[in-house]
Amino acid sequence: MAGVLPRLNVERVADYLVRRLRWYVREYAGKRAGIVGVSGGVDSAVTAVLTARALGPENTYLYLLPSYSTPPEDIEDALYVVKYTGVPEENWERIDVDPIVEALEAQLGGMTKVERGNATARVRMIILHQRAYRHNGLVIGTGDKSELLIGYFTKYGDGGVDVLPIGGLYKTHVRELAVHLGLPERIAYKPSSPRLWPGQTAEGELGVGYTVIDQILYLRFEKMLREPEIAERLGIRLETVEKVIGLVKRSQHKRLPPEVFHVGMRDLGSDWRYPREWF
Repeated sequence: MAGVLPRLNVERVADYLVRRLRWYVREYAGKRAGIVGVSGGVDSAVTAVLTARALGPENTYLYLLPSYSTPPEDIEDALYVVKYTGVPEENWERIDVDPIVEALEAQLGGMTKVERGNATARVRMIILHQRAYRHNGLVIGTGDKSELLIGYFTKYGDGGVDVLPIGGLYKTHVRELAVHLGLPERIAYKPSSPRLWPGQTAEGELGVGYTVIDQILYLRFEKMLREPEIAERLGIRLETVEKVIGLVKRSQHKRLPPEVFHVGMRDLGSDWRYPREWF
């Protein structure tokens, strides 16, 4: 299965992403800085390094936003990334999000595990956008292509960013890029998890590992193979392929701006009725 997804030209891709991100922030958006939430995982680590190279460490601001479910090793790896990027001491900050989430829960009532997890993701994004305004910057998203396609992100949480520099790379390719950028293997190959509740992992929640997910997505959306052909090509169950493709279909609303129901002014007269085919 490893031969299905093509290897990445890491040097060329890294150079392109750095140049494109610099142009997007400085020329297109007219901003100065890049703001990245660093979790200790591979996606945020790669994004932080690319941002520092694109805008300079002095214009890169990194934020550690742990919660009660963040394991100590993630904080250690996030601190390693801070040091590795070379950002000045005043350009990074640790802000614990639990007091803010607990204040929300006190007002809204008890939350389920998923409700609290989504609230945590959205609180983190509020913090990043507030800091982005303070530093005249953009929130640089850390989502990769695999997560975006299957909808494995919180709408208006980690999905509520200004730009997604690694959003065109499968998780497998992000790991290759991490190694090229000099990040340690413990970060490059760490099992992915948003850490929204204790013990959460992407593979455990999805029931499929990213190694398999990436192969399925590549064959379906870049090679345009049908589900039975993908299952046969990879030697896996058809149900697994259908599950991954189903995630893509059901999460389409998360990748699009809110639907606007356009109504023409000629349709608003006093004798206007709902068209019969709407029902």
